[in-house]
Amino acid sequence: MALSLGWKAPRNRCGLLLQAMRSSGLLLFPCGRCPWRGAGSFLDPKIKAFLEENTEVTSSGSLTPEIQLRLLTPRCKFWWERADLWPHSDPYWAIYWPGGQALSRYLLDNPDVVRGKSVLDLGSGCGATAIAAKMSGASRILANDIDPIAGMAITLNCELNRLNPFPILIQNILNLEQDKWDLVVLGDMFYDENLADSLHQWLKKCFWTYRTRVLIGDSGRPQFSGHSIQHHLHKVVEYSLLEPTRQENSGLTTSTVWDFQP
Repeated sequence: MALSLGWKAPRNRCGLLLQAMRSSGLLLFPCGRCPWRGAGSFLDPKIKAFLEENTEVTSSGSLTPEIQLRLLTPRCKFWWERADLWPHSDPYWAIYWPGGQALSRYLLDNPDVVRGKSVLDLGSGCGATAIAAKMSGASRILANDIDPIAGMAITLNCELNRLNPFPILIQNILNLEQDKWDLVVLGDMFYDENLADSLHQWLKKCFWTYRTRVLIGDSGRPQFSGHSIQHHLHKVVEYSLLEPTRQENSGLTTSTVWDFQP
């Protein structure tokens, strides 16, 4: 079975993720002052070499051709290899998911949404939405993901786009004391009912405590479209997905940005 068949469907292997979310975390680049040209020096050389060897730099097939990313594509070995041969946790960061594409496109087209503001990219994955926020003038950014490999991939993607690496938190942020953010963005995170419930409560607290704006990107997963959070959403914009993304996501045709207003 090819790796693409093993994990490239919409996120549903939640056991591994939930186990990882309980683990301790770390903060990469806590001061956010590392120069672009020095970003690679903060990566484990073996992991960096592995990522560079087994991903492809691409900016095609997505809603944001302005952003280059290291992703798994059909030209990569592990696109076709058996899933159990991949030596790390499931590489969700190596796919540019539709919700993240919609959020990133929206921020690039509407820079006033983030210009001069603090932004938390929750479940950052490949880091595209955080990168879009940086490109659009956000003053402070934190990318959050539970996978340390994702953190390294985000750093490489910052380097590809000639951006100073922003702070990356590798920890389950839902278990931490909330910080004040002007904007929280999250894409493709409603893939498990229990996680959806936790996110809903955390986002409500974030909104009522700090009046934080929350933007959610999703392509219509049942755990999202059937969740009670739908009562608190306002549709901002809907995008038609490009054909390569449709093929990678079981024929999904659109992805939407929602404004969470509890």
